[in-house]
Amino acid sequence: MRVYVPLTLPGLAEAYKTGELGAGPLVAYAVTPALREWYLSDDMEELEYAALSRAALASLRLLAADPDAPRRRVVVAVDVPDGTAAADPDRRLDPAAVGEVRVTGTVRLAKAAAVHVDLDDAEAVVSAAAEALPAADAGDDDAQFVVDGAEDHELLWYATQEIPNLVGFGEGS
Repeated sequence: MRVYVPLTLPGLAEAYKTGELGAGPLVAYAVTPALREWYLSDDMEELEYAALSRAALASLRLLAADPDAPRRRVVVAVDVPDGTAAADPDRRLDPAAVGEVRVTGTVRLAKAAAVHVDLDDAEAVVSAAAEALPAADAGDDDAQFVVDGAEDHELLWYATQEIPNLVGFGEGS
């Protein structure tokens, strides 16, 4: 099963150093029945993009909690064995939990299929969105507009071999 794990660049650097995204339960996003119902599509590519987008929002929440992290959203697409990722039945009615799963066991970075990261030029918009998140959660429409602005910046796809360069462990670092 493909899951999308939200991180920050420091979180990705730590995963690169340790070789794992973390030990379960790990919060990730995937194509779940609730996501299918929410997104109203049968196209698997569109559904996976929706799960990736949910993980990008979760990455934004991580950035809001870590003011020292570079203002770039990070999502790692990783394949985990079937049965290791499941939606929390207690959160199935929570709109914020659409597509959210908990992954049990250790998730090895070697199982990652790709990494998705904002370009440097998105940092100002992502920073503003992270700052606006609490007000948006409280129902402020203007703040929600700022948060939604981050979604206008597509996360770029990177091969896992490019992780050292993304986190500053590449050549010349």
